[in-house]
Amino acid sequence: MEYFARHLENEIREGFSVAKAILLVGARQVGKTTLLKHLFPGVKLVTFDPVMDVMGARSDPDLFLETLGTPAILDEVQYAPELFPALKRRLDAGDGKGRYLLSGSQNPLLLKRVSESLAGRILVYELEACSVAESLGLAGGGAKPWLVRFLEGGGSWENAMPERPRPGRGLMETLWRGALPEETTLPLRFVKRHAASYVRTYLERDVRVAGGVGDLEAFSRFLALAAALSAQEINHSQFGREIGVSPATADRWLGVLKATFQWHELPPWKGNAIKRISGKPKGIFADTGIQTHLLRISSPEALLASPSRGAVFETFVAGEIRRQLYPFADAVGHWHWRTNGGAEIDNVLERDGALHPFEAKCKDHIDAYDLRGIKAFRETYGDAAGDGAIVYAGSEVYRLDRRTLAIPWNAL
Repeated sequence: MEYFARHLENEIREGFSVAKAILLVGARQVGKTTLLKHLFPGVKLVTFDPVMDVMGARSDPDLFLETLGTPAILDEVQYAPELFPALKRRLDAGDGKGRYLLSGSQNPLLLKRVSESLAGRILVYELEACSVAESLGLAGGGAKPWLVRFLEGGGSWENAMPERPRPGRGLMETLWRGALPEETTLPLRFVKRHAASYVRTYLERDVRVAGGVGDLEAFSRFLALAAALSAQEINHSQFGREIGVSPATADRWLGVLKATFQWHELPPWKGNAIKRISGKPKGIFADTGIQTHLLRISSPEALLASPSRGAVFETFVAGEIRRQLYPFADAVGHWHWRTNGGAEIDNVLERDGALHPFEAKCKDHIDAYDLRGIKAFRETYGDAAGDGAIVYAGSEVYRLDRRTLAIPWNAL
């Protein structure tokens, strides 16, 4: 498979030089193993299995680690939980840096083990599917996405304007294919077969390992419902009612989707911290290619005519923003905003007290009417509301007002 340079490359290299171990988490097939093998080509790699006890790692983890040596890549490490106490003992026995590179796709299971055994000894990174710049091969050499340049420039368009898009695939094909590395390279006629295989493997392996799911057929319908409700505020009762399970079960199953990186949630932005916690989050499906497969949208042309097109585009924009925030860890808040009167902003970024509104509009030209949400947001928050943008389906970067840009979906 073709290798795409990733935004996280320098972060991981530098982290491995100062930490004893690195943990790279993310959904299946986002390229975790490929990235680690590319960055550290001479390092031994062991991939664990949910059934087989590879090299006796589960039965005798200390002997396994002694035999393996360092540095080493331990791939899909959630399948060998017995390793973590042995890793702790070995890391505590010496001060050498850059010893173990761990990867896995079960967030709570992995992080629970890390917090119990490896806290303070390991740096954790999350890898997502490809950003637009990564899929175009433009992320190497320390290149920074436009959103990173914008935030590092003080959140002002005067300091960091996005670049005009470079030629590539059209929007509908990009949304329909999705952003998993293999999705972006397959011939078009194989894309949905790949998506079907991905879903089947996800249900049979990841969901079973995550636990808490007794009926995989019902969970499969729940996964399709999540795809249909992406970019909407989450109502657990609605999730359960649609497929005949209780709100408590729906809540637990949403936890499984989040645990396996298939679902993200944007908390609501409220001026009051308590209201932020108690408000309804917005759900975002992880990949638009898997989303359109679950929605049974047969082609890019069918997506163009689909009533789901706007929600799929908003899902894409939220994912692109999330992928571009990689250098900031948790230093940038990512929210959505909605008033009782119906005014809303799809994405609100908070950094150092400034609030930056970013809307998603799947149309090829933006006019003054499309600014109504951003205007309402600025009227509500005054000086705290900084520069923002509408990400849209067109191809030109231009100003909508002094503090708001129209930014093409594939701007760099």
